[in-house]
Amino acid sequence: MTTARHTRRPATALDSPGLYINRDLSWVDFNERVLELAADRSFPVLERCKFLAIASSNLDEFFMVRVAGHLDALEAGRASSGPDRTDRRAMLQEITRRTGLLVERQARLWRREINPELCRHGLGVVSLADQDERTLRRVKSIFTSQIFPVLTPLAAGPGQAFPYISGLSLNLATMVADPREGRPRIARVKATPGLARFIQVDGGVVTVEEVIRHEIGRVFAGMDVTSGVLFRVTRDGDFDISDEADDLLGEVQAHVRSRRFGDVVRLEVEAGADRTLVDTLRANLDAEPASVVDVPALMDMTALWQLVERGPASLTLPVWEPRVPMRLRATDTPDMFAEIRRRDLLVHHPFDDFTATVARFIDEAADDPDVVAIKQTIYRTSGNARIIPALIRAAEAGKSVVCLVEVQARFDEERNIRWGQALERAGAHVVYGHPGRKTHAKLVLVVRREGQRLRRYVHVGTGNYHPTTARLYTDLGLFTCRADITREVLELFNHLTGYSARPTFRRLWVAPDDMRSRMVRQIDAVARAHTPRTPGRIAIKINSLIDETVIQALYRASRAGVAVDLFVRGVCGLRPGVRGVSSTIRVRSVVGRFLEHTRICAFTVGDDTRYFIGSADIMGRNLDNRVEVMAPVDDPQAKRELAQILDDYRADTARSWELAADGSWQPVRRGEYPTDVHETLMRRAAEAG
Repeated sequence: MTTARHTRRPATALDSPGLYINRDLSWVDFNERVLELAADRSFPVLERCKFLAIASSNLDEFFMVRVAGHLDALEAGRASSGPDRTDRRAMLQEITRRTGLLVERQARLWRREINPELCRHGLGVVSLADQDERTLRRVKSIFTSQIFPVLTPLAAGPGQAFPYISGLSLNLATMVADPREGRPRIARVKATPGLARFIQVDGGVVTVEEVIRHEIGRVFAGMDVTSGVLFRVTRDGDFDISDEADDLLGEVQAHVRSRRFGDVVRLEVEAGADRTLVDTLRANLDAEPASVVDVPALMDMTALWQLVERGPASLTLPVWEPRVPMRLRATDTPDMFAEIRRRDLLVHHPFDDFTATVARFIDEAADDPDVVAIKQTIYRTSGNARIIPALIRAAEAGKSVVCLVEVQARFDEERNIRWGQALERAGAHVVYGHPGRKTHAKLVLVVRREGQRLRRYVHVGTGNYHPTTARLYTDLGLFTCRADITREVLELFNHLTGYSARPTFRRLWVAPDDMRSRMVRQIDAVARAHTPRTPGRIAIKINSLIDETVIQALYRASRAGVAVDLFVRGVCGLRPGVRGVSSTIRVRSVVGRFLEHTRICAFTVGDDTRYFIGSADIMGRNLDNRVEVMAPVDDPQAKRELAQILDDYRADTARSWELAADGSWQPVRRGEYPTDVHETLMRRAAEAG
């Protein structure tokens, strides 16, 4: 008699490439989910236009940064033929294929659904060829008075270099010839950014580029115009600052100026264009053949915001008016400082009003004679907000104002430099960041004289100090005067603005120093403590999850039996549902009315849960190359609010997508009346108010 021998199947190595989803293809997945909102007929038509515009804007930035970065890497390693180079080329080919499908889907939605619906409301894009003589005369008059004076036709040929083409601008390339010579040359007309993209006519709008094309004979007076193609270029928009730069401000200003001359990484041309002219255009732009994208519908749909702005409110969702938290409306609360002394305050935007909470906090600090110092990080903000004027007012009043203005905030560099210089002129101390390291933490520290002592107050946020995005993004903010937290925030500011050894942080998680290790230790602690009697659970809500070290810790927790809920808005490199690796992990993405931006970590063992909120995504750039802060939430009421928020996201069946083990995203749709988490949060805020 023989006994069957069973060999135990070896555990999958957690660094196996198959356990990780490609970052850039995951981003394309996210933009496809955004585009699904444009396809959702439950939204009013102008709301669907918004999502088309957002998808286009996302795609522009993706090419300017991620695709450009891969092309730069290939260029730098041109002599190499190693596996990384091969993989990168294959990945770029797949990106080209996937983004091409996305552009085609976007075009179909526009042509077949959204534009016809807009036309029914007199807002759709119509053709000049369908207009009567009266309308054509009016359009011609508009061209003469408003468009023609600002156009600058530029030709290339003998003695004339091909003109510079600015990134993301709309242009019409034509072949023109002097009838006396017959020798054609290429010429370009740019639709100047100051021109309105859409011109109202009976029954809809016509595009400015069609009007220019219709009147092109007047632009090239006396010439023969034989063909034309509408085109748009996307240039490399990213840059890195050396960590040895002596003058960070000067380096950033120089790179911003040079950005406009970056290499062409995408050449969009209207579908059906003359290929000879396209090839001539591509050659003059020094663009690769693979960079050419045929656009079979309206080019540059970011302009659809103009239609949204001119359209009636009935064609958009009802405007949500944020509520003032009940605690800040009480008549016995003379100021925010008194309320924060009573108990920590957690606010959730856009459901809680940014102006009545965060802006009010900084306003009161600026005007309170007992406040002696304000320290704040500025990553993105708006000059129309009360933030910058309040800080200027505080500095002019003699308060000590210190601002860390991050001039390396991508595409906001020039604006941040202007704010920093305005603050300096008012007498504030401004630090413009550190070479090679962005200050991305969202912090305000206020020092106030109260009797014989100085008390510190802190705001820790997950989003920027920007009132516009605070109405569009979901974000959290914690106000506290707890001595242990405020002391560490003060030490962090002093470390960043001065020259001192790194402080030891016990309560805060701070990148790039120890955030990754602290997060991994917390995940591993839940895994070690997990038993059937005291089950462990992890919930993380984040924008992006890419860091392999943290992903491996989550895989270990899953192997230990810990239930893991991940809410990842965009890029996710973790592969859930893999037997023996991640079978207890569920990944969801909520894409809806508001842009998900809250960052929450919750670690539970039995009945005890530790909560953290802050500025960091779980990516190498955040954990290694940025100053980030995650702060603990200790107040029992604030913890209950965070638990409720996470439960609300778990309950969503209208705007959630779930990630499968094969890397595909599937919509979560259950019940006749699906639950929309944003509607839930708005309703709860309204009921509380």
